[in-house]
Amino acid sequence: MRLVDSFPTNTIGDLEYRIGRIFPFGATLTDGGVNFSVFSKEATGATLVLYHHGQEEPFVEIPFPEEFRVGDVYAMMVFGLDIESIEYGYRFDGPSDPGKGRRFDRNVVLLDPYARSISGRSIWGKRNDGERSFVHRGQIIREDYDWEGDKPLEIPQNDLVIYEMHVRSFTKHESSNVKYKGTFSGILEKIPYLKELGVNCIELMPIFEFNEFENYREIDGKRLYNYWGYSTVGFFAPKAGYAASAPYGMEADELKNTIKKLHKNGIEVILDVVFNHTAEGDDRGPVISYKGIDNRTYYLLTPDGWYYNFSGCGNTMNCNNAVVRNHILDCLRYWVSAYHVDGFRFDLASILTRDESGAPMMSPPLLETIAHDAVLGKTRLIAEAWDAGGLYQVGSFPSWNRWSEWNGKYRDCLR
Repeated sequence: MRLVDSFPTNTIGDLEYRIGRIFPFGATLTDGGVNFSVFSKEATGATLVLYHHGQEEPFVEIPFPEEFRVGDVYAMMVFGLDIESIEYGYRFDGPSDPGKGRRFDRNVVLLDPYARSISGRSIWGKRNDGERSFVHRGQIIREDYDWEGDKPLEIPQNDLVIYEMHVRSFTKHESSNVKYKGTFSGILEKIPYLKELGVNCIELMPIFEFNEFENYREIDGKRLYNYWGYSTVGFFAPKAGYAASAPYGMEADELKNTIKKLHKNGIEVILDVVFNHTAEGDDRGPVISYKGIDNRTYYLLTPDGWYYNFSGCGNTMNCNNAVVRNHILDCLRYWVSAYHVDGFRFDLASILTRDESGAPMMSPPLLETIAHDAVLGKTRLIAEAWDAGGLYQVGSFPSWNRWSEWNGKYRDCLR
């Protein structure tokens, strides 16, 4: 029997839709439909844009009726979608006034900040047709992976032997002798090697979706990519180009399978996460998501609308804003619950201590909330306790007896 709030009330073409559920944010499968929920404080309107996979033009655009907005959240439930072939994005209406930090432009289709899968980069280093108009789009995935009783391992911290790993570099060379080189699956064939080394934890360098063609160029015939991935496009989606199965839309399950098998062999998985900035850069950078959805909420801005740059990468996330704080928490909880990761290493974590003017705080609400969060209660929290703005907190990073620190000077001395 269908729930009362899942009966359609509106139609557009062959599709039916109705007011959606506010939580969770993102695109979520519901009873017979897909629930789309997205936040924007300053937009005057929003439109859901739906594409068939790989098509440049949308097959339908559905404006959110005013009654579909609750507070600052637009929510819509759409019925009759084939989720295997759908990509989606949003347009937002609102003022364009960069001097005041507002950068709305309804001509730009924006990526959902909560997208669990992102299309367009399923094969590493492969450009698509129509690349000049390339946009990142969300895809809808089923959260139905069979974990077979798996859970994070919770190895005592003093017993950890951590191997920092770049997914692509670890097995890409011919000498790795693995079948699926440079992928999540490739890691599995090297489990005996890791165990022989005595490793019981791997720390994966950024695996959130990023664009390897960011700042791409060729020098003397050599292709130079954004190789390391410290330039996040979407915080909830694994890097599709790291999955052998991504062309079939299976990157999420491939990563989950990798983590499950590592756990079965007594090896934890920590993710290197970059919440201090995004791939959108400063005023010269692309508009992918946050800039066009609610620029003044998501980024630290000067009084005249420019981007503070404590990251050294063009912008700085407004991490202690209540909305952004919840966004980061939602992300961490998702990776622990949906992917069973054991912990996180936070890149340039001192940025997470800064307030909306960029000043460091003694008790940053984001760090305190993460430290005491119920879902993250057993999760490893490791801070790179400095940033590119000169803030250095090794030995003094706010911890609440939960946060550990990277000690860069100790590392360099050992080397």
